[in-house]
Amino acid sequence: MNQLGFPILSTLMVIPLVGAIIVAILPKTEQQAIKWVALLTTLAALLASLPLYSSFAAEPGFQFEENIPWVPGLGVQYHLGIDGISLFVVLLTTLLTAIAVLSSWSAITERVKEYMVLMLVMEAAMIGVFVSLDLFLFYVFWEASLIPMAFLIGLWGSKKRVYAAVKFVIYTFVGSTLMLVAIIFVYLQGGTSDLTVLLGTAIPEGAQIWLFFAFALAFAVKVPLFPLHTWLPLAHVEAPTAGSVLLAGVLLKMGTYGFLRFANPLFPAGVEYWGPLLSGLAIVGIIYGALVALAQEDVKSLVAYSSVAHMGFIVLGIYSGGFLGTSGAVMQMINHGLSTGALFMLIGVLYERRHTRLMKDYGGIFVKAPVFGAFFILAALSSVGLPGLNGFIGEFTILLGTFGQNVWLAVLGTFGIILAAWYLLTAVRRVLFGPLNPDNDNLVDMNAREVVAALPLVIFFFILGLFPNLLFDKINPSAEAIVTLSNQEQTLSQLRITNVE
Repeated sequence: MNQLGFPILSTLMVIPLVGAIIVAILPKTEQQAIKWVALLTTLAALLASLPLYSSFAAEPGFQFEENIPWVPGLGVQYHLGIDGISLFVVLLTTLLTAIAVLSSWSAITERVKEYMVLMLVMEAAMIGVFVSLDLFLFYVFWEASLIPMAFLIGLWGSKKRVYAAVKFVIYTFVGSTLMLVAIIFVYLQGGTSDLTVLLGTAIPEGAQIWLFFAFALAFAVKVPLFPLHTWLPLAHVEAPTAGSVLLAGVLLKMGTYGFLRFANPLFPAGVEYWGPLLSGLAIVGIIYGALVALAQEDVKSLVAYSSVAHMGFIVLGIYSGGFLGTSGAVMQMINHGLSTGALFMLIGVLYERRHTRLMKDYGGIFVKAPVFGAFFILAALSSVGLPGLNGFIGEFTILLGTFGQNVWLAVLGTFGIILAAWYLLTAVRRVLFGPLNPDNDNLVDMNAREVVAALPLVIFFFILGLFPNLLFDKINPSAEAIVTLSNQEQTLSQLRITNVE
């Protein structure tokens, strides 16, 4: 069903690609023109994505579909579509990319043209991941999104940028290579790579277990799920500010999205087999990420480890929360993108001024930069999950669903929230309050451009915190369909085993 009557999803990918071509044509010396073209391109993509929400019907199934032959001889389709799971990650992508470009305005002074081209190409690739309904097409976009981020880290990062970029590439590439093997097997089994057709294809249960593992490995690396997380803190710390914003806000969500879109619906027997392990690793990641965050002196590293913990909550919701947990996981994907994206952007604001991320180098700066301080406090409270802000409703729904399935996992998850409040409020205290460090006497508060970049995120903190049904009404039908499909297949599996006995 395509309510708008034109290929809106393809349009969302074409806009940044056209912008990238224009930027590539412009002379390198025209830095202001390059920045403005990149910003206007991302704003155009953001505006073009808004009708997806207003025209989206709150019902299960894929909408805004586009389906034409891509490789006819092999039956591979250029098949696009979104449901309530992918709708909001697409909107999040267009929003955060525009904010990332705006936050790079003064931070990037060398190779500006190449930087903006990579940002726009990456936006197109990230959108492609979330709208692809063909397994091969999905894989192409999955790999395409890896390349620009690797260059952003390797060329515009900090001291260990090359090492961080190489580690990022190795981890993600190795995981996705095994997924490609699984995609080929599924294609040969079903005679097609179209997801909507494969959902009705019977795959042997034994094969499902290993196919799920192959897909889950790629997705777990991207999340990243403990113990496959070690690339993430280094990548975050070394990446430029905009790279960290998009890495935390969008690229990590590709992992949890992959579980929901492909691994779980296609391989329900694999969910039953591997689900308890994934839930356990999620809990370990929640506690481990929080404890390591507490030990950090670098505020950017602290937020990076907080991502390990918060992404663990999303995986916990998917595999231990039933329908409520799944719905809350999708909500928390959006919430984490907003709150952590805001934290990384604000840390970038400080770094531009002081060129240090160590909390001991700050202290007492609220009196010098009250606007920054207000934004930083709100972003931290959003990440903590303060009632009334967006982070609360996602974590509450995940834990509510988990309590109904496994009380002990829910208790441990709740302990993780307590630890999150500890390390984030500690960061707030050490950066903003206490005696003023004399080195910060001349610290300048946020300028108008930085306020404009941060303000939309803070507005959404309150909108989603106070009116969560703006998302849940559209998320719930799709979340229920995914959980129902998995449960039906697991019930059939149990009946088959009973009959054999």
